Amino acid sequence: MSSSVQHFAPILQVLERAFRLLERRVPPAKRQAWKDGFVFRCAERTIQQAIVQKLARTISGLYGIQALLEKGLFQEQGVLQRTVDELQDDVIFLSLGVIRGSLTSLHHNYLEYFYAEEFSDPSNVMESHQSRGMVQRAKIRAYINEDLGADSSRANIAERVITKAYSGFVHAASPHVMDMYGGDPPRFDVKGELKSYRMQEHADDALNYFFRALHSMAFAARAFGDDEMFGEFHGRIRELAEIV
Repeated sequence: MSSSVQHFAPILQVLERAFRLLERRVPPAKRQAWKDGFVFRCAERTIQQAIVQKLARTISGLYGIQALLEKGLFQEQGVLQRTVDELQDDVIFLSLGVIRGSLTSLHHNYLEYFYAEEFSDPSNVMESHQSRGMVQRAKIRAYINEDLGADSSRANIAERVITKAYSGFVHAASPHVMDMYGGDPPRFDVKGELKSYRMQEHADDALNYFFRALHSMAFAARAFGDDEMFGEFHGRIRELAEIV
């Protein structure tokens, strides 16, 4: 097993423990009638509730990456890493709005679209579907880079390149799909059986997302005013950076 994998479990453990603490600091979701049953929704629709939801998907996404990596399903791992990449941006973007004490129109639009329902009438989903708006990813990343004082043009280009590269996994571009091809005789590996020798490089790639999740949780902790949690994660980030 790759040396990078040994860091996954301890990172997930501290992330989930911190997440449960933040989860308890927002109003719990409430039951809402849906057709002949119910769904859970956040009645208050706060930015803190949005941060918690994005963190929930971040952590579940990391568990998914770990499971796919163990199965050698590297294409699917790439798809999920693209998703987690955007989730981590969202957490930092929303957290910065709270930390700075000033929500921009970008934040307000994001939250409006985020909480928008897919259907206005659950009893007639075919005719009541409504297209939700979306804040452009480039604007979210530009806001983060500007706020953190990064070289915006260079950072935006680098992020665009990474996004496009992982889009190949999402949309099954031929160069990415052909990475599944090999063996003797050559064939498409649809079970993840033939590429085990590439575990190390894909585990190293995955570790980046676990590492970034620590950053996301640190920003969330600061947004919730938890300096102790922020300090803990800041320390863990330094420790991990020194050993990998």
